Amino acid sequence: MKGLSRRDWLKRTSLGSGLALLGGTGIVSSLSAEEIKKYNPRPLAGPIRLGSNENPYGPSESMRKAMTAAFDNGCRYPWGYNASLVKMIAQKEGVPEDHIVLTAGSTEGLKVAGITFGRGREIISCTPTFLSMMEYAELWGTEINWVPLNKDLDFDLDEIEKRVSYETGLVFLCNPNNPTGKLLPADRVMDFCETVSKRTVVFSDEAYYDYITEPNYPSMVELVKKGYDVVVSRTLSKVYGLAGIRMGYLIAKPDLAQKLKDRVVANTNIMAIEAGKAALADSDFYKFALLKNEEAKGMIIQTLDEMKLPYLESHANFVFFQSGKDIEELGNIMAQKGFIIGRPFPPLNDWCRISTGTIEEIALYNQAIKEVLG
Repeated sequence: MKGLSRRDWLKRTSLGSGLALLGGTGIVSSLSAEEIKKYNPRPLAGPIRLGSNENPYGPSESMRKAMTAAFDNGCRYPWGYNASLVKMIAQKEGVPEDHIVLTAGSTEGLKVAGITFGRGREIISCTPTFLSMMEYAELWGTEINWVPLNKDLDFDLDEIEKRVSYETGLVFLCNPNNPTGKLLPADRVMDFCETVSKRTVVFSDEAYYDYITEPNYPSMVELVKKGYDVVVSRTLSKVYGLAGIRMGYLIAKPDLAQKLKDRVVANTNIMAIEAGKAALADSDFYKFALLKNEEAKGMIIQTLDEMKLPYLESHANFVFFQSGKDIEELGNIMAQKGFIIGRPFPPLNDWCRISTGTIEEIALYNQAIKEVLG
């Protein structure tokens, strides 16, 4: 069973113009004027969007300057400007440059990989998870072999491995998973990817990898370096605050990378390239965004503890908790209060995913959720 797409969910909740703005609350920013200039927090206005796992900060001052300076090259195609960004990414990931595929956000990378390896075959994944790859691949004739999450709401790696056959073109993992925020055990997921990638391609969606605080937790890039049939996706949409700029990339061994490059459609653009370079160089913003995410997540968790509502330990920029109320009903109620929350994730229909926001946004959200569920 699949959940509603984000677009359908927003349409069904009828959010937007009918909601009162929350900017007149009298809340003062917790940041200094210099921090506001450097880190660019989104304005406190309604509806407060806590449903898309966006970074509420950014693009940073350095990223904005880089994009502005690139406008004069906006008449040029981006092909001649990619090399410097690819080099930076390759150095960051510790792989040769021919292992990197630039995409317009990691979502394009997921979709391209789905049709590259899944068309005419099957993709195996668990549900609920991030659906973009599977939804797109289905349009191109791919069968999706859905495996329920296990009793601990983790990817059921044992069951996935059992189902791999000659029909399987790709296995999709999301780690940390969206919407649960859970992280697979390091040794188990590494062993799984090593074993299964000898039979089919394994795709590891690591969009939230930057938020992991577990010491020495491995990226599956380590298997790419060893020549396994593993593809890893990363994005600059999350901790780097560039969701609206569309910059992501895939890491794969050269023969797989070339197949993916041949099918990239949107690619990227001059401003995104320069923003990406500035983002990778802006360690100050990176650290700030991680710090603020932990602060906001802590506020959400504290409120859930006070309300005695169950939740999962999150290794991402959102919290998944059991609200005890159907998510469509809860979403409509919260919409009337000026908040967008996560869409339904069947079969966990009474679980709610809340993205971290600015400190001010989360303070208002906590107040509202206490009124609704308290």
